[in-house]
Amino acid sequence: MTSTPARSEPRSTMSNLPDYDDLPVSPDKPPHSAWGVWGDDDEVGAINLLTSDRVIEGASLVRKGAVFPLNWDLELPDPPFYGRGPLRHTIVDQGDGQDDFYDAFYPQQSSQWDGLSHVGHSDHGYYNGRTPADFTGRPGSKNGVEHWARRGIVGRGVLLDAERHFASTERPIVPDETRDITVDDLRAIADAQGTELREGDILLIRTGWMQWYDQTTPAQRADIATVAVAQTMGGPGLEASREMARFLWNTHVAGAATDTSTFEAWPHRFRPGEYLHMDVLALLGIPIGEMWYLDALAADCASDGVYEFMLTSAPLNKIGGVASPPNALAIK
Repeated sequence: MTSTPARSEPRSTMSNLPDYDDLPVSPDKPPHSAWGVWGDDDEVGAINLLTSDRVIEGASLVRKGAVFPLNWDLELPDPPFYGRGPLRHTIVDQGDGQDDFYDAFYPQQSSQWDGLSHVGHSDHGYYNGRTPADFTGRPGSKNGVEHWARRGIVGRGVLLDAERHFASTERPIVPDETRDITVDDLRAIADAQGTELREGDILLIRTGWMQWYDQTTPAQRADIATVAVAQTMGGPGLEASREMARFLWNTHVAGAATDTSTFEAWPHRFRPGEYLHMDVLALLGIPIGEMWYLDALAADCASDGVYEFMLTSAPLNKIGGVASPPNALAIK
């Protein structure tokens, strides 16, 4: 297992992966893309980094048997954002037992992994050169979440608690104001926590946004959903920049997730180089997680000073699924 301090991302001499500035691996691929790094037929992206050795390393981090579910309620946020409909749940009394079913189930309404067919680059398309015609939801569909589901996501998870880090400074995070969390911020948080970032980590970043949302009133939530649809909502998230894409790739994370609904800071800027979904998900194949419930885990990490843990995630085994609840656990 190779590792490096947080201020110096793993380099190609350690990981055998090209550095960001050496991408692509062949001239017929888009600039700064990882297309072809794991083969032209690859459909899992950076999840390839979760080798058996990294699973074993993740399992070794279970020391006290504390389990932290990382999924938010399926019904939250309520109202849903971005025009998605509310989940409808029906329980059926069959006489000798109960059955139930869901209607209007949007896998991206609540906690989620964005799949590799969720967002394409505006100039180059979807991960590994796929197009919308490849996304059928039927056998043969490409880049679906079933490829993650069938191998499982298990490894070392690491939490960077931005909300706690900045709470006692002159720059506390204000949950309903735009705040770019920069690469320098992430390095400073890791240093302050004594947290080492390693290749193959699943990186979790807590901003405190979900904790704030949980304390809002129904009327406030209706207003939040309105400005979310209008793309005028302000809020914290990762800085949408090439520097951030470079950091995530050169650190060689297997995935990255936040407790916000957009990953990047709000409002979005839907342009290459300013929208991480394009540069990280579509070009680099790094899974993006949103609205992960990190508050209880963060409280425990602050209490014992341990910010690493075993992380497991079992996405839905749905052919051609565009996204999925993470069904994630952090185990310490």
